[in-house]
This record gives sequence, structure tokens and C-alpha cells, in this order.
Amino acid sequence: MTKKLKVYEIDPEVKVVVLKGNGKAFCAGGDVVASYIYMVAGHWSYGANTYKKKLILDYAVATYGKPVVALIDGIVMGAGAGLSMHGAFKIVTENTVFAMPETAIGHFVDVGASHFLSRLPGFLGEYLGLTGTTIRGEGMVACGLATHFVLSKDLHLVESALDEVTSSDTNKISKIISKFEHKPNVKQDDVYSRLEIINKCFSRKTVEEILSSLEIEAGNRADKWVLEAIKSMKAGSPISLKISLKSIREGRMQALDQCLAREYNIFCHIMRRTVSIDFFEGIRAKFLDKDENPKWEPARLELVSDEMVGQYFSRVDEDDWETLQLPARSSSVDIMRPRL
Repeated sequence: MTKKLKVYEIDPEVKVVVLKGNGKAFCAGGDVVASYIYMVAGHWSYGANTYKKKLILDYAVATYGKPVVALIDGIVMGAGAGLSMHGAFKIVTENTVFAMPETAIGHFVDVGASHFLSRLPGFLGEYLGLTGTTIRGEGMVACGLATHFVLSKDLHLVESALDEVTSSDTNKISKIISKFEHKPNVKQDDVYSRLEIINKCFSRKTVEEILSSLEIEAGNRADKWVLEAIKSMKAGSPISLKISLKSIREGRMQALDQCLAREYNIFCHIMRRTVSIDFFEGIRAKFLDKDENPKWEPARLELVSDEMVGQYFSRVDEDDWETLQLPARSSSVDIMRPRL
């Protein structure tokens, strides 16, 4: 994909690039089992090198010299979010389901999520990142994760119209897409409608305080989503939750290249098992043995110290290790302040 994008960017005949999935999903994530095998059978850097290529691709999409339009019909999670959320246009449908469920497998919200989640209204990004909650296409438009809502049956019309564009002007392309836009029916129980309580709970300083705040809310109200948020967080890896929260919080005031560099550091520490083996345990429980019963270590939030979390944000202590080097790009990335 990176090679193709380089070719299209300098081709004067190409005015816009369209990304779409081949099947019922846009992209459900990266191949974590393959990463697991690389690291168990070889050296941790094998997985890190693949991950580096993924981040460079995400950065290419974000800084692309021509508009990138993602047609997101179906599931978009993890690595799929990294591919699509950084593009100029994110078109979703009634079939779209977005989530960042990394903490459930001992990983952390990555592929630039510390940038795009932290720029959602209020503390919605923390909520989505820490709970892995799914959000549908309608809600994605409401909160700013997506730019346009189009019915699935009309996506081929959008694509045909984009085939005819003669300019890379984003305003003109936006007008073309808007011709097929459908008014989304945002339900009363949608994620965005919960923002007041989400802000109240997820603005807390620590994961423990967030969880405690949610439990107080659960005692005061019978909202199902609050109970589901508590259940999801308690099932997730304690250290993954703390890494994810710290990463999103740091991402609020950082540009995308800084976020990707930090996420690469964190990933390398996870691959090296610097502090914990939770990622390997999460893959075992979810994809290999499929017992859905991971044994997290540390097992409880209170056992995860700030020092332990901080190690993931430090340089990797190996002589031949290098920080993420992103290619120089002429296009600028949106570095707007988060909408608190």
C-alpha cells in the first residue's frame, strides 16, 4: 500500500485515492497472531519492523498530497482505524462498527489513536480507548470520527462519482460526496448522548479514579452502558489500561508524528516484554487457546506503579535500537487542540 501511494501521489492523472475493504469489513485489525509467532519463533524486532511499516503507512495517509477517501462499510478496528481515521474523508454507513479493543488483549490503543481519540469531544476518546466500546456509523459522524454518512447501497455511486473528479480540491470533493449524504438516525442511547456522564467519569486523573467514578454512577442509575464499561475495564489488562490512558493524555497536546513515535516506543517495550507479558497472554487467551481467560500480570490496577508504566514511554535500552524515523512530508497534519 505504501508503494502504491507513493506512485499515485506523483501521478498527475490521479486526483483522489479511495480506500475500501474487500468483503464485509473495512479492516478488523492487524494480524496479531502473526506478530506473536514472529516474536516467539524469532526476535522481538521482527514484529517491531512490521509495526514500523504500519505506522509509516498511517503517516503517509495523514500527510498525503491528495485527498484520501475511506469508504468504511462494516467493521473498522485497530489497524483499520489507523488506515482510515487519518484520511481527509471518512465515509461511514449504517453497517459501520468502530472500536479500539486493544486493552482486552493486553495491548494499547495505537496506530495514531492517541492523536485521533484525544481530539474527540470531551473525554470521549478515553472512554472508547479504555472500554473498547463499539460505536456505529451514525455516532461516528456525530462525534467527529467520520466526515460523511452514506447508505451502504449508495457507496458504489460515491465511488463512481469520485472516478470522474478532475481536481484534488477538497472542497469540491466534499461537495460531490455530500450529494449522496444521508441524514443519520442517531439513537437516544448512542455513545455521543452519554457525553455528560462520560466527561464526569473519564476526566479523572487515574484509571482507578475513573473506575471508581463509574461504580458510583452505577449505584445512582440503571444505565446498561455504565455497567458494560465497568465490566470491560475490569476484564482488560491493568497495565494496558494505564498505558493507554497515559498515551491518550499525552497525545492531546502533541502532533501526529510525536504520537506515532511514542506509540512505537511503547510497542517495542511490549514486544521485548520489558515489564509485562500481557500482550502474549492476551493473544493466547483470545486467539490460540480461546479460553477467554487471560491471566494478567500484574493482576490488579493497584499493583501497576507509575514507574512501571513510565518504562514503556522511555527509550529501548538496546544498542542498535532507533526511535521511529518518519519520512519528510510536505503536507501538514491537523494538530488542532482537543475539544474539551
